[in-house]
Amino acid sequence: MNTPALQPASSIDYADLGNRLKAYRIGASLQAEDVAEQLGVSRAVVYRMEKGEIVKIETLERLAQLLNTSLASLLGVEVEYYSNALGLFERMRQLEQTSDRILAHFEPISLLLTSDEYLTHLREMLLEASPKPQGKARHGEVEGMLTILAERRRFFEQRRMSIVSLIGMRELERFVLTGLVGRVDLPHDVRVQRVRAARNEVVRIADLMESEPLNVQIGLIDDAMPSSTFQLFSGNQRTVLAVSPFRLGELPNVRNGIATVTASPEAVRLYEDMIGRLWKSAYKGRTGAQRLRRLLERVDALTELS
Repeated sequence: MNTPALQPASSIDYADLGNRLKAYRIGASLQAEDVAEQLGVSRAVVYRMEKGEIVKIETLERLAQLLNTSLASLLGVEVEYYSNALGLFERMRQLEQTSDRILAHFEPISLLLTSDEYLTHLREMLLEASPKPQGKARHGEVEGMLTILAERRRFFEQRRMSIVSLIGMRELERFVLTGLVGRVDLPHDVRVQRVRAARNEVVRIADLMESEPLNVQIGLIDDAMPSSTFQLFSGNQRTVLAVSPFRLGELPNVRNGIATVTASPEAVRLYEDMIGRLWKSAYKGRTGAQRLRRLLERVDALTELS
């Protein structure tokens, strides 16, 4: 009796491949039916691919061309590149779903640690920051981003995964002085309201540092921070690094830049080493909270003088 030869296990993680397909599709502002039409398949087939069904290499090549990326990026064998914030935020949402610990520096503060009011202000900021001729056209993209960001915040609050957040003092000072604005030529009363909203976010961070929740560690860095923000997603099997030019603080940028996502051991190690070095010299706990409150007092004094 002949026994069938065992097929070698595939080195491709099709579930993760499906996640990348979805992130690139969302980043390209395409619906599943748009992709299905271009491929000549049903929408159900697209959904199955995004859930991890095995995909033929010919189909992947067509998908890469359609989604304006490379086959290597889809396969995750090198570096994933995201040319807009929408696709990156979806990919970050996916990675957070399987992470137990996050190491982050997002300017000025990690979205996961912001208040419930932050996303409301962010909607206005992103619309204000859009070039005026494209304002209405960008509204749908902004809403798509906010939906993903809100889901990320909800998941973090429900699961209470561990987060280590590095925050630059210089970035925070600029954040409080400028306020939650998308551009500076706003009416005076709006600017006053947005400066107050930014101040409230810093107070929230100070409160978190004082109360020291078990899953939240915050370090204040009184030194120049990297120009690109980053996040390390650590799970049971691997650690993935996302480096981003996009920012959600004052005068946000979600339009211009190229973000990268990689599980390269060298890249992960270098960022872990940098984080460890910064964390060692950071102000933490009550000491950090006191420095934040002194920062607010200094900014308040400057505001009164002006």
